[in-house]
Amino acid sequence: MSEINAEVVLHTLELRNDIPFFTNELGFKMDMIYPADDPTTAVFSGYGLRIRIERGVDLAPGKIRILCKEPKKFANGKNLITAPNGTIIEIDTLNPPLILPTTKHSFVVRKLADQAPWVIGRAGMHYRDLIPNRLGGSIIASHIRIPDGGPVPDTVHYHTVGFQLIFCYRGWVDLVYEDQGEPFRLFAGNCVIQPPEIRHKVLYASENIEVIEIGVPAEHVTTIDHNMELPNGPPNPKRSFQGQKFVHFKSEEASWKDFRLPGFVSKDTLISHNTKYVAGVEVIKSNGKRARESTHTSDILFNFVMEGTMTLEGEGKEPYSLVPGDAFVIPPNMKTKYTDISSDLELLEVSLPGKFDTHLI
Repeated sequence: MSEINAEVVLHTLELRNDIPFFTNELGFKMDMIYPADDPTTAVFSGYGLRIRIERGVDLAPGKIRILCKEPKKFANGKNLITAPNGTIIEIDTLNPPLILPTTKHSFVVRKLADQAPWVIGRAGMHYRDLIPNRLGGSIIASHIRIPDGGPVPDTVHYHTVGFQLIFCYRGWVDLVYEDQGEPFRLFAGNCVIQPPEIRHKVLYASENIEVIEIGVPAEHVTTIDHNMELPNGPPNPKRSFQGQKFVHFKSEEASWKDFRLPGFVSKDTLISHNTKYVAGVEVIKSNGKRARESTHTSDILFNFVMEGTMTLEGEGKEPYSLVPGDAFVIPPNMKTKYTDISSDLELLEVSLPGKFDTHLI
C-alpha cells in the first residue's frame, strides 16, 4: 500500500500569527507552507498529529489535546491555551492515576424479572446492569450474554482498573491472556480475574454463554493494543500486574469449607490472596443448617443468585424473594438474614476489600 497521511484541518484569519504559536510555544514542526508570496496554508506535525491550517476555510475553531508525562513542564505550565486562530489547546497528563470514587453505600436488589434492558456493548456482547446506581461510580456489575456462539470479534486489549472479575455463569468461552500461555476454555462455575492492564482477548464462545463481570471503578478505560500478539510465550504465573496476579479458578479443583455465615459452606477462589486483599470472591451454598442475622464491615458486598431460591430480609426493608439471575448489594453495618433457603441455593459473593469482619446477631 502506498504511503497515506491524514490531516486535521483548522481555519485561520492570519497565518503569520499561528506559525510562531504552533512552532515556538507548542513545539510542532512546520512541514509545508504555500504560496510563497502570500501564504494561506501551512502544515505542522508533532506528537503523532498532522495539522493543516488554512486561511479562508469556513470551519469552527477546533480543539487539540496534548498529553504529557509532566504537563507542568510543557507550554510554561499552562493547561488551557487559545491559539491565535481560535483553536483550544488542552494540556493534560499522559497516564493519569486511577481514581477510585468513594463508595455511596446503598441497599440494592436487582431482579431478573424486572426486565432491565440488555444493551449491546463491546464486541457485540449484550450487557445487563446489576447495580444501576453504581454505588457512586465505585463499581459496575454486569450480566453479559452472547446469544450466538462462535468466534468473537474481539481485539487484544486491556482495562485500566483497580479490580476486574469474569465469572462464567452459563456455557463456556475461550480466552487468551498475556503471559498465561496458550488459550484456554473457561467453563461454567469457573472464573478469572483480569489484573490491571493485562492484555487479553476473547476468542470463541458457546451458544448462550452468560458471564458476570465486576469492574472497579464503574467507569474505566479500555485500550486496544495493536502491537501485542497473543499468546505471547510460555506462561509466567509469578508475574504481578500492579500488585495482582492472574487467577484461573476451577471449581472442580476446590473443596467446600465453612463460610463466614452459619448455614453455608463456600469455595474460596484464592482471589483475595492473589490481589493482596483488594477483593475476595467466593461461591457459597447452603449446608442445611440454620442461617443467622448478621452485619458486615466490607465496603462493597455484592451477591448474584446462580441457582436455587431464597428470601433476603434487610433491616427496615420488605423481604425480597430471589431466584436465579437476581443480584443484591448489602451496605456495611446493615442487619440482614437469608431465609427460605432452597437446598440447591448457590450464590456468587464478591467483596471489596477481600478481608472484612462479620458480626453475628
